[in-house]
Amino acid sequence: MSTATVHQKRPRNGKFSVVPPLLNGDHLTVPEFERRYEALPEIKKAELIEGIVIMSPPISNLHATTHGSIFEYLKRYERATHGVEAGINASVRLDGKNEYQPDAILRIKSGRLARLKVTADGLLEGAPELAVEIAVSSAGYDLHEKKSVYQRCLVPEYFVWQVMDSQIHWFALEKGEYIEMKPQGDGAIHSKIFPGLWLDIRALLAGDEQKISRIFEKGLKSAEHAAFVKKLAASK
Repeated sequence: MSTATVHQKRPRNGKFSVVPPLLNGDHLTVPEFERRYEALPEIKKAELIEGIVIMSPPISNLHATTHGSIFEYLKRYERATHGVEAGINASVRLDGKNEYQPDAILRIKSGRLARLKVTADGLLEGAPELAVEIAVSSAGYDLHEKKSVYQRCLVPEYFVWQVMDSQIHWFALEKGEYIEMKPQGDGAIHSKIFPGLWLDIRALLAGDEQKISRIFEKGLKSAEHAAFVKKLAASK
């Protein structure tokens, strides 16, 4: 796509309006970012990080398979936990300078406990309970600018998988600051915002599906998960 490309939209009065192209590095507000993004359906992923447009490169097979692996477990948790929803690459308006497409989110769908709302145009607005990003390495935005914004916007938990570095970081918000959670005695990290969501990080990095599933199912059968399901039902 040429950087000189512009797009025209015909408003109701019949006159054409020119929509400037969306370019990497542009400094924009959320409304202007969305206006340009919507005019370019060929662009599959672009984000606004602290008011700056960041356009993702093509997705590698390694990124895609890693992405699919963690999303599979979020969907399993969703199926076992009525009232939560796992999403993939949904646009989330965090504030006036940041609109992200997290690789995955897990959110409470509705009721008094829900933090995100679905706006009239179908996008999400607010802070997801859990945001997941698949990072190429520690040098990218995910462990720096994005982490700072997620923390500032009070996203309760943030999960970052550094693919090339074979590292996973799972942060929980404590008194406004992210603290990295550590594995418990069973070798798994236990989510604080989603009781019963237990993941063995070492097994996940090693691709040990049997061990991951064993710990995961144990979490779903825990008393804390049962109590959370009842809490969700009572919050509607």
